Amino acid sequence: MNAAVRAVVRMGIYTGAKVYFIYEGYQGMVDGGSNIVEAGWESVSSILQVGGTIIGSARCKAFRTREGRLKAALNLVQLGITNVCVIGGDGSLTGANIFREEWSGLLEELARDGKISTEAVKKHGYLNVVGMVGSIDNDFCGTDMTIGTDSALHRIIEVIDAIMTTAQSHQRTFVLEVMGRHCGYLALVSALACGADWVFLPESPPEEGWEENMCIKLSENRARKKRLNIIIVAEGAIDTQNKPITSEKIKELVVKQLGYDTRVTILGHVQRGGTPSAFDRILASRMGVEAVIALLEATPEIPACVVSLNGNHAVRLPLMECVQMTQDVQKAMDEGRFKDAVKLRGRSFEGNLKTYKRLAIKLPDDQIPKTNCNVAVINVGAPAAGMNAAVRSAVRVGIAEGHKMFAIYDGFDGFAKGHIKEIGWGDVGGWTGQGGSILGTKRTLPGKYLAQIAEQIRVHNINALLIIGGFEAYLGLLELSAAREEHEEFCVPMVMVPATVSNNVPGSDFSIGADTALNTITDTCDRIKQSASGTKRRVFIIETMGGYCGYLANMGGLAAGADAAYIFEEPFDIRDLQSNVEHLTEKMKTTIQRGLVLRNESCSENYTTDFIYQLYSEEGKGVFDCRKNVLGHMQQGGAPSPFDRNFGTKISARAMEWITAKLKESPGKGKFVTDDSICLLGIRKRNLLFQPVTELKKETDFEHRIPNEQWWLKLRPLMKILAKYKASYDVSDAGQLEPVRPQRGTQEEPA
Repeated sequence: MNAAVRAVVRMGIYTGAKVYFIYEGYQGMVDGGSNIVEAGWESVSSILQVGGTIIGSARCKAFRTREGRLKAALNLVQLGITNVCVIGGDGSLTGANIFREEWSGLLEELARDGKISTEAVKKHGYLNVVGMVGSIDNDFCGTDMTIGTDSALHRIIEVIDAIMTTAQSHQRTFVLEVMGRHCGYLALVSALACGADWVFLPESPPEEGWEENMCIKLSENRARKKRLNIIIVAEGAIDTQNKPITSEKIKELVVKQLGYDTRVTILGHVQRGGTPSAFDRILASRMGVEAVIALLEATPEIPACVVSLNGNHAVRLPLMECVQMTQDVQKAMDEGRFKDAVKLRGRSFEGNLKTYKRLAIKLPDDQIPKTNCNVAVINVGAPAAGMNAAVRSAVRVGIAEGHKMFAIYDGFDGFAKGHIKEIGWGDVGGWTGQGGSILGTKRTLPGKYLAQIAEQIRVHNINALLIIGGFEAYLGLLELSAAREEHEEFCVPMVMVPATVSNNVPGSDFSIGADTALNTITDTCDRIKQSASGTKRRVFIIETMGGYCGYLANMGGLAAGADAAYIFEEPFDIRDLQSNVEHLTEKMKTTIQRGLVLRNESCSENYTTDFIYQLYSEEGKGVFDCRKNVLGHMQQGGAPSPFDRNFGTKISARAMEWITAKLKESPGKGKFVTDDSICLLGIRKRNLLFQPVTELKKETDFEHRIPNEQWWLKLRPLMKILAKYKASYDVSDAGQLEPVRPQRGTQEEPA
């Protein structure tokens, strides 16, 4: 929430508005006085890395009554406030909408009682309200991600990773209870991200006889040499009769039926706390700016809206439609219409549930119809966190679809040398939380080894290929595609899933591994800022990875609250460096006496990190001193973030489904020669797209290994505005109000 507060305050001030904090939620609005205070630029400094909210939040009984809202209206009118940005859950947003609808009536009543003048009624005749959804449950319909959800997932996954090591040692079963009284999102996504054995959700209760099924599943997993079981329970889990399923009840069942050593861990309020993740900071900053623009464009005719994210696209939705839909889910659950409840939660929830079921529960071999196709999986390029989750998902979906799965070790190098083995369902257990690449990965391109690779495809009778990797994987696919005429072995379906910390693959807004790297950069910047605040008047220059792609430097700058980020995509010269130094000199005169500057490793041949460090040191003499830090390969390592585990799992499962569909099109070992049989699967704005690699060629700058057009450059002015630079922000993309329920008949697949 703090990132959103910071963005609203600074964007508001930037547009010339007066911005006020209302402390303690609606209670502060009703009580007025010292609870409503003008906010300045520095009021929101150093809050990005703080969890919770600096302006406080409180449940308020008074605001539910008309008298309470009357007091609130008086307090706002006296300060001339007619635009309110509300960050909260569906309760807070419903309250805001009622307040807005009653506004003119409230003012007339205040005028009748002589508390305000009739001029004031005319001048402040209507109230604009824009909502942002802050809720760790992600329980608000119409939004893909609410502010706070990703951070809550970080807390849960940290705990699960820690518990898994102890459970592994003692061969224990753990029952973990996570938050979500009415919404199973956290439970479902964390189960997907850690490969839990069983999950209990309010929206999708287990079928009759689940007790026996669960115990069979747990004992089967033990028989497969799995030393631990993890069961995840949402606090609001119920059975089909709407009776609660508690973690204690599950524990008793496992102990009684199976005699396993079983422990319960209730995560509780840990999930609400801690430092916000990079994703949440960027999401909240984008939403905060979007909210201010929506307020400036609001008219009495436009209904109150919420700003939210759809895929990777900021949208505005009618507030009450979203609230209504959110309440419909609860109603469906109360009435036992659980299929409807899952549908109403949205396509991403439905997709998560389907993917979880496919990956967690293996049918007996005799129930899987065999396709007699062999599908191989390979990692190419530099390691990226989340690659292993993608491999696990591909292997299990492939087996579930009846294929024989093969793992290729050590990239195209290993492919040529025949490092290829069949890989089974159990072989990939526990892979989601592992960083790096277990299969091994190399940057080698296939060009030199075409004949050997063709030979291996023939020997192992490989009918399709899934490549998980970065820019080298893309180049490799182009080489294989070009070699189809010489080697007919390459005439099989091939699909690539982007995985690289640099996020520089054409055809996709995101790559597996970039989110984990971004969190590493953000965490490090937080620590460095703390050290700089202690010494005062210090500027840090931090070099990030990414090749020529400025994604990590730019987004890291946005998430860490940097003063500048130098990237290759936006050329800069000595005058820009000079103006940045002057900007920092001015900043040192305020209460914020520290600076943070990010530099992408290849942003300029001559303005190196050392050069910039020396320039700043010389120019800042007597005003500030300088330190530099090269983050290096720590950005490629570490346990994958929840985002990367899930993104890897889902996108890779989707790629396998595509392979299956392709192989069905042409049974009996037909040749695949068309361009659309060699594709890259990526997310673009709000859609998941399979794009022939030959068509992506024209979108690629091969010399610098980046796409010609990159979506995140649009967010560049955001970072500058929030760091107090004059920058122009393009609002041509800013949304019109959209209906919540997507129009039927759209063929696109949601991202």
